[in-house]
Amino acid sequence: MRPTLVIVGAGPRGTGLIERIAANAPELYDGSGLDIHLVDPYPPGGGRIWRQAQSPLLWMNSHAEDVTMFTDETVAMTGPVREGPTLHEWAGVQGRLFADRRTQGDYLSWVHEQAVAALPDTVTVHHHARRALRVEGAPEGRQRVWLDGRPRPLVADLVVLTLGHLDAELDEDQAALAAYADTHGLVHLPPDFTADSDLSALAAGESVLVRGFGLAFVDLMVLLTEGRGGRYDGDTYLPSGQEPVLYVGSRRGVPYHSKIGYDWTGERPPLPRFFGPEQVDALLARPAGFDFREDIWPLVEKELGFAHYHRLFHVHPGRTSVAWDVFEAKYAAAEGLAERTALVASAVPDPADRLDLTALDRPLRGVRYDSFEDLQDGLRAYVEADLTRRHDPDHSPDLAVFLGLLSVYNQLIRLGGIDSWWHGFFSYLASGPPGPRLRQLLALSRAGIVKFLGADTVVTAEGGVFRASSASVPGAVVEARALVEARLPEPTLGRARDGLLRALHADGADETPDGLLRVDPVDGRVLDRDGRPHPRRFALGPYTDARAPGAFTRPRTGGPAFRQNDATARVVLEFLRGPDRDGTT
Repeated sequence: MRPTLVIVGAGPRGTGLIERIAANAPELYDGSGLDIHLVDPYPPGGGRIWRQAQSPLLWMNSHAEDVTMFTDETVAMTGPVREGPTLHEWAGVQGRLFADRRTQGDYLSWVHEQAVAALPDTVTVHHHARRALRVEGAPEGRQRVWLDGRPRPLVADLVVLTLGHLDAELDEDQAALAAYADTHGLVHLPPDFTADSDLSALAAGESVLVRGFGLAFVDLMVLLTEGRGGRYDGDTYLPSGQEPVLYVGSRRGVPYHSKIGYDWTGERPPLPRFFGPEQVDALLARPAGFDFREDIWPLVEKELGFAHYHRLFHVHPGRTSVAWDVFEAKYAAAEGLAERTALVASAVPDPADRLDLTALDRPLRGVRYDSFEDLQDGLRAYVEADLTRRHDPDHSPDLAVFLGLLSVYNQLIRLGGIDSWWHGFFSYLASGPPGPRLRQLLALSRAGIVKFLGADTVVTAEGGVFRASSASVPGAVVEARALVEARLPEPTLGRARDGLLRALHADGADETPDGLLRVDPVDGRVLDRDGRPHPRRFALGPYTDARAPGAFTRPRTGGPAFRQNDATARVVLEFLRGPDRDGTT
């Protein structure tokens, strides 16, 4: 039997793994051929999220020049670098364009074709447009992967799960709201990939409560406005009359920060500085483990502050009152947040130039409005100010913090099982919507199509309707007969609708307290409940505790997913060429 590898998931993560297998094969694989079985009901390359069958109105939230599927010299990996075009170079579009998702899907399909073509002639890729149901087999023997509608399993030496965003069963709160909606004839749309949601139940002119103010909300906003025939005339929205009225709120009560609208110039901050491999090694060596808030977050705060002030002092020295070398020495020696805060106050005169991560995370904390109308004015002013700042290079320390966030993520992946709050915080600061989308949000707000609920939004089901209130306008309540949970499902093992993951868990795979699949952070092997790595099963992606910020990334930023793909590809190839790959079936 020829060596056989099954990859479950044909989206960008699976494509990235194949690219790394092709890159490393000349060095590591001299076997007598290899069969790679790629399992996914969606087309290879784009997979589900980037498929062609979705609205052309939906955009990426990254500039085309900031999207690549290819490695470069900044990726800390063992395998060879194989450079390739960014999305904007491949598609021949402007680098600052926010391309639509169909274009990205085309790019990913091309990358997949190139990766397959780069494999040795003795390697054959088979695509099965089916769902994988379960994996069976003892650790010492070949694995059997059962597919929907296929009477016989695929028999594999190794299995790699490169699943992307997953559907999930409702949690207790969502199930209660759904049951209430069924009983009272209401509409409740649970967390979902917005392009897959059936929005037809949201009627024209109807009040709709929306819980969630991130990228899923932006997609919802687009599909229910332009997607229903509305259009923009400059900064004015011209309704079609088919739009519902969206009342949107969340914990923060504000949208994710706009993508930064200018380019980096000059020297980059030397990162990592205070949170790098040395600090991660020390954390991993602790016999009693570590706590994110107590042990990791202080290092992250110091690292992000260093990135911010390095840029401020080097590019905007007129807004500082001491020399950089003096400040840097004192900053490095400062023991805690209070000491650093005092130092910054003495060296950076304008509070607007100081980095306050707590205020950034909760901008409406303690802010109260006298009326619902005042809240609308206040939130529009907040969004306008955010757009102005994120497109003004005078505030380029913000872009330095973005680079710091990427550096921190690179380190956090090695620790595994990081507090889920961090992922939300990262997305809020670093992975927000394009600026034009927030311009559209403002136009929709002025047109009365979108209304803001405020921070710490609470939704209850009572009196035959859904009711929403927030801390921003005490006593104000909005009632509606429809509720949309505008966010992706949580990628937990316990609630995943994916039968393969549930079966994997039942077979002994371990999970974190947050419900993520535990894997070896070095090579992605699935861990059992005793912490032992499975020799023949691997997992990469957002449902694991080694999740990276994305399957593709901005060029020359280290690409942690690329590093993971390379490590897994090399282990896979070394195993498949070895004398011990054969086992009992």
